[in-house]
Amino acid sequence: MARAKGPDGAGRGEMVYAGGMMLPDLDLTALDGTPRRLSDFAGKALLVVNVASRCGFTPQYAGLEALHRRFAPRGFAVLGFPCNQFGRQEPGDAAEIGAFCSTTYDVSFPMFAKVEVNGPTPHPLFRHLKSAAPGLLGSEAIKWNFTKFLLDREHRVVRRYAPTTKPEAIAGDVEGVLGG
Repeated sequence: MARAKGPDGAGRGEMVYAGGMMLPDLDLTALDGTPRRLSDFAGKALLVVNVASRCGFTPQYAGLEALHRRFAPRGFAVLGFPCNQFGRQEPGDAAEIGAFCSTTYDVSFPMFAKVEVNGPTPHPLFRHLKSAAPGLLGSEAIKWNFTKFLLDREHRVVRRYAPTTKPEAIAGDVEGVLGG
């Protein structure tokens, strides 16, 4: 287990690996349609987020981008997965989503094709994430857009964060998984 440290270097207790298993190498599709695999991010700690452009939490794109830029040189990436399952808050096609992210938030982190995170056909990545890190009261269901999952460099799920958790509040945990 890694010990998480806050920005001031003070320990915040043991970081618990939710489920303790590494995620399998899964097929992913980039927002532009390019085939990708989870192994494309081998050795990197990841923050996987279901995102939407018309959500009350959409301004979190700025914080996610700040995390990505701050920690990318140390082996970290934010991965954004648009989802239209919550209030139809991501109705656009890939081109519209990409343009919104680029022009509104200058997003440079990898964005992927729109996925389902709940229901009978969730994307396999989210099926694994939810199983490894259930939410409140053990529920696996994702409650809303901008639910976040932190993975260590071996792609073990470290922690799940509620949509209300702002990206800047996760920086200490990212430091913990990066080893510093």
